[in-house]
Amino acid sequence: MYKTLIYLFIACLVTACLDDTQELVLNNNLPLPRTIDVDYASEIKPIIEEKCVACHGCFDAPCQLKMESTEGFLRGATKLNAYDGTRKEPITPTRLFIDAHSQEEWQEAGFHSIITGHDAQASLLYRMLALGKTHQFRDNSKLPDDLDISIRRDNQCPTLDTIAEYEEKHPLTGMPFAVSGLTDDEFSTISGWLYQGAKVNINEVKLSQKELSAIKKWETYLNQTSNPRRLVSRWLFEHLFLAHLYFENQGQNTHFFELVRSYTPTGKPISIVKTRLPNSDPGQPIYYRLRLVKGITVHKRHITFLFDEKLKKHIEQLFFSEPWQINTMPGYDYEDRANPFLTYSAIPAEARYRFLLEHAEYFTRTFIRGPVCRGQIATDVIRDQFWVMYQDPANDLFITDPSYRKKVEPLLGLPGQDDNLTEAKDNWDKYKDKRNAYLSLRDQHYRDAPINWTSTNAIWDGDGSNTNAFLTVFRHFDNASVVKGMVGQVPQTIWWMDFPLFERTYYELVVNFDLFGNVAHQLQTRLYFDLIRNGAEHNFLRLLPKDKRKSVLEDWYQGMGVVKTYFTYAPLDVDSRTAEKFLSEDTKNELANRLLKQSSQVNAAANDAINRCQNQQCFRKSQTDWIQQADSRLSRITEARFKEKSGLQFLPELTFIRVKHGDERTVYSLIRNRYHSNVAFLFGESLRYKPEKDSLTVYPGIAGSYPNFIFDINAEELEPFEKALMKATSEEEFDALVLKWGVRRTHPQFWQIFHDFTQWQREQNPIDAGVFDANRYENL
Repeated sequence: MYKTLIYLFIACLVTACLDDTQELVLNNNLPLPRTIDVDYASEIKPIIEEKCVACHGCFDAPCQLKMESTEGFLRGATKLNAYDGTRKEPITPTRLFIDAHSQEEWQEAGFHSIITGHDAQASLLYRMLALGKTHQFRDNSKLPDDLDISIRRDNQCPTLDTIAEYEEKHPLTGMPFAVSGLTDDEFSTISGWLYQGAKVNINEVKLSQKELSAIKKWETYLNQTSNPRRLVSRWLFEHLFLAHLYFENQGQNTHFFELVRSYTPTGKPISIVKTRLPNSDPGQPIYYRLRLVKGITVHKRHITFLFDEKLKKHIEQLFFSEPWQINTMPGYDYEDRANPFLTYSAIPAEARYRFLLEHAEYFTRTFIRGPVCRGQIATDVIRDQFWVMYQDPANDLFITDPSYRKKVEPLLGLPGQDDNLTEAKDNWDKYKDKRNAYLSLRDQHYRDAPINWTSTNAIWDGDGSNTNAFLTVFRHFDNASVVKGMVGQVPQTIWWMDFPLFERTYYELVVNFDLFGNVAHQLQTRLYFDLIRNGAEHNFLRLLPKDKRKSVLEDWYQGMGVVKTYFTYAPLDVDSRTAEKFLSEDTKNELANRLLKQSSQVNAAANDAINRCQNQQCFRKSQTDWIQQADSRLSRITEARFKEKSGLQFLPELTFIRVKHGDERTVYSLIRNRYHSNVAFLFGESLRYKPEKDSLTVYPGIAGSYPNFIFDINAEELEPFEKALMKATSEEEFDALVLKWGVRRTHPQFWQIFHDFTQWQREQNPIDAGVFDANRYENL
């Protein structure tokens, strides 16, 4: 009764502050707790998976309340912000399953429970759910403009001591936050579970004998004792520690594992090595172990890697077909961590590079879905759409010329190991100068190399069948995604990466990136990535005529970007010749179209008819008639120009579209590629943004983990939708379109539609499927 009066009081306060136009529904009669027994595993977990994990999952869960696993749910929340790029001092890591294991240990680290309290109604979980249930928004209505739903919002993370004040000050921020909430039955079930003591039963996953055998074989293989074997295992661990490994594709029943370092050998419980980074000193002998990945799969963290017997045999052939030796194993000191080229110089360079190439999509995904890529600053130095290709090992001097390799290896160290604020500038200048000295030396040697090394023949062709050869990266403002193939229209920039570029990117953004580090570390990491991007762009420009490179580069670095090309980046190579012949003045686009024709066997998007329509056949020929019609209709908007006013100007970065046809449906990702005069700076993006030059890419399927909005359209309504979108020149007209086809956060079927994209992916590609993130879902 007392709690009911509190919520009535809050409701009265809110009502007094709202006018009649607000789309708020006050519900003062909360459903009663369920009286029959509630089972956590079969009744509570499904609610958490459907209504909570989309926001409370992975690295950036608000208040670090990670609900994709029972362990994270029980750990609770903290005011400590993992993502704080401005902190002066590094903080103690708070990685689930690594840095602590019991609720007591987590409480000592600053976490507090959300399910315990003086009584069931006093728990934070009940109070936050009751607050959300009391203040509901009208179906498919817009949220109040002053309700901050961005990822940059200041999360309050209330405790039992502050929850009453929080309820009074923030009445519209109950859970689920600013979205269609719990049903009466769901609320009753959770409150009943809390009243019954919040008992948790965890159904442990039972591995098959086949899986147990695979684990033992891999652990035996990775823990061989000769120096060459130990060094390769260490290199493999540093390249696979983020992977969700699987032994075979068993569809939705596939189990995933992670490669960890342990102080205990095979057959004993894993004693995890808790170092900050995967290449930090463990302090004593370690063993490489495989550990089951627990919890619900969230898409943004799910980076899969097939770990089967075929791979093991390939590793054996790749790394050990020719004998090599190492007498003294490298350590884990500053230089060993900063320069992997010196640390692993004993391992054949071609073996290392080929392993990266053959799994290029995986490694690029680690840049994109790893902890580094969160927030606008993290993505400010890449374009919104660009293609990535790789230098063939046979045409990479680092691979083919040992004397050249020995000269340049000392210059390939990476900044960020030293997080001393007072020395940050000196450290940055040291590594920038080394990088530029390396590029000068590289240009000098490549000028003396055979002419065919600056031709399309020097681009890795996937050995004739590997579709990792060409990738497309899309930036979605404060996050990014990667897909196979050259997707979309010809982008403004193209990256051509060799082994030093690829490996440095991986170590800088993945292995050596400390999420819990201070501003000096994080700033140096992202600044150096700016240099890497510039190097990949310069490498591509070597394929163009000498007299055309400067003008193309100036197009990429307009405005103040030109200044940076003189003072920060290495000089552009305008001396080496290209073997390519050109017929037009637009040499960059001519070369890009040549690549499309030459790479058709390994380009997963060779026939991107939706975005590169030819002969009026703007559809995928392999699809059924109704999907072909949907392709053709959506293809029309890829040809539109943003300089002409239409509804395109109101679209966010990433929109998911579900098209329904009877009992069937298909999905698309509508990607807005924002145009910038340059991407040479971490800050001031709005000054460089040119919205009139934006473009659209329609990707058939899923691209990205963070949808900003969803449209749900019947196939027969695609034509009126497309016409309404192109005619919506005002916000009012766009709002009408959203009201008819849009799925706002308050839509009564929001969760069913939102999760149907995951279900569709489970049906089409179950290995890569996971729950999408709703933290960036906008208030359109």
